[in-house]
Order: sequence, then C-alpha cells, then structure tokens
Amino acid sequence: MPPRDPRELPFGEQASFRRATAPAALQPTALVRPRTSGAVAPARRGRHGGYEPAHRATPTALQRAVAPLLTTAALVGVGTFALLSGANGGSTDPDAAAQPAPTLTVERVATTDDNGSRSLLRRSPNLAGPAPSRSPSPSASPSPSASPTLSPSPKPKPKPSRSATPKPTAASKPSPKPTPKPKPTKRVVRPVAGLDQLQMDNAAAIVKKAQNMGLPKRAMVIAVATAMQESALYNLASYAVPESLDYPHQGTGADHDSVGLFQQRASGSWGTVQEIMTPSYSAGAFYAVLVTVDGWQNLPLTVAAQSVQISAFPDAYAKHEDNATTVVDALLG
Repeated sequence: MPPRDPRELPFGEQASFRRATAPAALQPTALVRPRTSGAVAPARRGRHGGYEPAHRATPTALQRAVAPLLTTAALVGVGTFALLSGANGGSTDPDAAAQPAPTLTVERVATTDDNGSRSLLRRSPNLAGPAPSRSPSPSASPSPSASPTLSPSPKPKPKPSRSATPKPTAASKPSPKPTPKPKPTKRVVRPVAGLDQLQMDNAAAIVKKAQNMGLPKRAMVIAVATAMQESALYNLASYAVPESLDYPHQGTGADHDSVGLFQQRASGSWGTVQEIMTPSYSAGAFYAVLVTVDGWQNLPLTVAAQSVQISAFPDAYAKHEDNATTVVDALLG
C-alpha cells in the first residue's frame, strides 16, 4: 500500500503524521541542537512534500497568540502616523482640524488555518471597532498641490451698455442761460449841413469824445467848427510826415507837418503821429487845452478856437459856427 498523502488527512492530524514519518534527523529535537560554526541547518519535510529550512518550523502556541497582537499594534501605529502626518488628503483647511478624528478600525486579521488568532479575537471583541462611516469629509478632498494648475482664461471685455439718458427731474432743471447783452451798434446819423458821410462820422467822433469827458454842448460846437476850418472834417495825412501815410487817412494836406482833423503839428507836444491820426485822440487833445482857457464857455467861438490853435487866421473859425451847431444838434438828437 503506498504511503498516504498528508494532504488527504484532516488538518489536525497532518502535523502528527509528519512528525511520525519524518526521519530521526528531522525530529524536533534536532531543532534545538547547538549549531557549530559553519554547520548547515538541518532541514525538514515541507507541508506539500519536499524539504524546507528548519527556521520555518511549525510556530508554537505562544507565537500564534502573539502574532495577532503584533499585527494589531502595527496597524495602530500606521494609522496613528497617518493621522499625525496629515495622510488624510493633505488638506490645509483650518476647519479640518476642528473635525473629529475618524475612529480607527482594526480589521480582523486571521487566516483560515490560524485557530489561535480567531479565538483571540473572540475573547477580545474590543479590538474590532465599528465600521467607519463613509461620510464626506472636507479633509478627504484632493490636495491643491496635487491637482493640475489651470491657467486662467482671458476674460472678455465688457461691452459698453447703452444706458438711457436720465430725464431731468423738477429738482435737476438746468438753470437758464444768461441772455447775452446786445453788442452796442454804432449809431449812424445822416449827413446834414452839406456834409458827406465821412465828414459826419468824424464829427460824431468829436462829439462822443466830449461826452466821455463830460463837456457841454458849447465845447462840441467849438471843436466841430475848428475841424471844419482846419481839415474840412477829413482826417488828413501829410507828405511832410511820411509816417502819417502808414495810418488810415482820408486825404493829404500841405501845411508843414500838420496832420489829422485839427492839423496838429507832429513836431509839437500834441502826441505821436499815430495818436494824432486817430480822430478821438486828436479831439481829446483839443479839449484838454480848451478847458484851460479862462472863461472859454463865454468867449466868442473864434476867440476860444484861436486860444487853442494859435492860427495865422484867427477870424476864419467864426463862419463855421452855424453849420457846426446844426451838426451837433443832429448828433445829439
């Protein structure tokens, strides 16, 4: 009858059959023999045939009792290290620290052929905790550093909105714009006393200057009559004074260096050539000397005019008094 295969025996009888059929050299007593230097460790027959080293001998009851404890301690250490080192997802959220630590669950480690481990777990049921709840935890979210960095896409430029123009309310009515003052228009008086428009305009400049200086009508009549005699109420230049030709003029005279409406000498103290060629200025220069004559308002026109002009023909002014009066009345009317 061929030897029986140990694998066909029940599990509890396999070890006894191996010990009974093993050679003397492989008996358990050989496992405790002192090893000499350089000696080869004895071998024993393996579970499924063949030989295996002596250091893989069948574990003792003490070893089988201690092995689950060591495994449990290792699992507890690994779990504690994972909790302390942030192995729960690497979350840096400060709220994660306030979350309660998950209950460490120790899975039952047992093999089908390890009866001692199963009996140990039965005697110590506290080693196996309740099943962990799989509620989502903020710490289980993936680490920001592990996620790929996405470059921000360019934001489209906002289109300008066509906002409706707010209607002005009663409180926000625009103030009325001030009405611009009308520009003063030059009053044109039709010529009288046989004068043309140029002569009448020059007479108007003489009258207006007297008004600005606050002089009475008598001064206006004396001045207009004097201009009628000196220049026929034309603004005259002179070839003897070439500069006078550079300014607006209405003809030329030939009385030495006399220019303007009142034929005032350019070499005298009346003013510059440009000033004398200006009708309003030359009239003002005439009035400035006239008012210095004592009693000029009561003097005959020809005496008052001669006191200013110092003319070679002092009586020539008297003949223009009537026309001068007519022109002044037309301009003042």
